[in-house]
Amino acid sequence: MAKDISIPSELLDKLLHFLSENPEAELVNAYLYFIENKFKLQPVLYPKHKIIYQSIEEAVRSAEKENPLYREAEIKITFSKESVNDQTKKIYICPFSGKVFGDNTHPNPQDAIYDWVSKCPENNERVGGLKVKRFYVSEDPDVIKSYLDKAPSKAPITKKVFSSALSGKIFNTPEAVIEDFKKNYLRPMALMEVQTQNRYQIEESFIEFIQKQLVEDKVASFVEALADRKEFVPHVERWLA
Repeated sequence: MAKDISIPSELLDKLLHFLSENPEAELVNAYLYFIENKFKLQPVLYPKHKIIYQSIEEAVRSAEKENPLYREAEIKITFSKESVNDQTKKIYICPFSGKVFGDNTHPNPQDAIYDWVSKCPENNERVGGLKVKRFYVSEDPDVIKSYLDKAPSKAPITKKVFSSALSGKIFNTPEAVIEDFKKNYLRPMALMEVQTQNRYQIEESFIEFIQKQLVEDKVASFVEALADRKEFVPHVERWLA
């Protein structure tokens, strides 16, 4: 026998809006929308793993379990208003000398940093007898700000930063690396999309959760709860027809 469930008024309003936007929605999709909101789920796809996780936090934990998302690094900082200013959004950094090129202070900063590190007198790294063309890139405002915080100095200073294991970009804190991962490497998905797709694997504990919710008694209880409210009756009648 189906157990009675109580649906809060706020969730009823969301359901009604969903059904008004999707008037032909099937029962299973309406139910999955209900479950997603009831449990405040935020499913995400991590394309690199080809796995869908129940939440952003689960995806982060899984990614870090496989490999750390960042590693510590050091950069040299030279202070030059000609190279970086308060309008700079992206910088290219020489790891050997601290020389920096800004996206708004040089017409072609990527070519410039390649040219610089290949000739930098402090670059003692060699591959095949040639100087390596290794450099850092950062779009983190706090890293960029480091080049403006102090008056120009004759000698560069050394700063500890964090390098993304996925992009190689430099960030000021581990938290900034993780936020970049959440923003650029995870794709949000609706629960109904998770259920209907077949391209990606669903993480084991997440699929167990879905299976526990997608049982006849629970779906029947959902329908009965909506049948008691006249605004949902047309949808209930359509589902039961």
